[in-house]
Amino acid sequence: MNLQLHAKNFELGERLRGYAEKKLARLDRYLPSIAQVTLELSEEHRRSGNQSIAQLTLRDRRGTILRAEERSEADAFAAIDAVIDKMYRQISRYKGKRRRRAGDKFEALEPELALAEMPEGIMEDEEAPAQIVRRKQIEVLPMSEEEAIDQMELLGHDFFMFFNADTRSINVLYRRKQGDLGLLQPVQ
Repeated sequence: MNLQLHAKNFELGERLRGYAEKKLARLDRYLPSIAQVTLELSEEHRRSGNQSIAQLTLRDRRGTILRAEERSEADAFAAIDAVIDKMYRQISRYKGKRRRRAGDKFEALEPELALAEMPEGIMEDEEAPAQIVRRKQIEVLPMSEEEAIDQMELLGHDFFMFFNADTRSINVLYRRKQGDLGLLQPVQ
C-alpha cells in the first residue's frame, strides 16, 4: 500500500505524521486490495477561528476510488479521526454493494474482500441499490469553457456536459461544495 501525506497551510510535524500513518495502516485490514492512500491535511484561517480539513482518498487495485472529507474546529488529529470514521462507513457501503451484486458467489468471486474484517461499530450497509430512474439524451455542442460556464449558470444546474472545442473532447463542468467550479476531462 502506497501512503502519501500532504499538508497545506501548516507544518506537518512528526507527531501528527506518526498518528496519521498509524491510523491509515489499519485500513488494509478492512479493504485488503488498497493500492494507494492519500491524506491531504489543510488548515483554513477564518475570523471565527481555525478549521482543520482532512481529505482521504483510497484507490484499490481494481481502480475503485473511495473519498471522504471532514472538517474539525478542534485540530488536525480530530479531523483525521473523523475522516477515517467516514471512510470506514464508505468501505462498509462498498463491501455491501459488492456482496449484493455477487450474491451467493461473493466468497468465490471476492475471497479477499469476504475475509476482510468489518470496522468496529460499523455494520455492513444493507441499503437498496441505486437505480437509474430517468434517462435523457442531450445535444452536445462544441463550445469554450467560458461558454459552458455561462450555459450552466443560465440553466441553474450544478453540472454541465459539453464538447470542449479547445481539447476536442467531452468535458463535464461542475460546481464544488466550496462554490468554485471543477472540470472533468478524460485522459487521452
